[in-house]
Amino acid sequence: MKKSGILNRHLAGAMAELGHGDTVLVCDAGMPIPSGPRVVDLAFRAGTPSFAEVLDGLLDELVVEGATAAEEIRETNPAAAALLDTHFPWLELVPHDELKALTARARLVVRTGEARPYANVLLRCGVFF
Repeated sequence: MKKSGILNRHLAGAMAELGHGDTVLVCDAGMPIPSGPRVVDLAFRAGTPSFAEVLDGLLDELVVEGATAAEEIRETNPAAAALLDTHFPWLELVPHDELKALTARARLVVRTGEARPYANVLLRCGVFF
């Protein structure tokens, strides 16, 4: 058994298959999940695991070269907006409907138990070299 890092075998396996330019949607429990991408649902109960916990864990494992969130996050969920600003000072903001449209091309969707609106981010994978 793995001693550290991501222990969920579905998530670890899906992440190992990602390549440069692939996108990963990290989303709250209320985000509509498109058909098509591989989905790893980590939601256990409302708020568990949190968006912040999942995002921090993923960022320990992934190289990210781009991030996109809904512009509505600034007013509706300032805590999530601040978290994203901390990790991604170059964060791109688009209308929520556009973010939902972009998620259709995601290779992986990771659903958290977050119960606050707009705690969603689309990550574009980079390379480690």
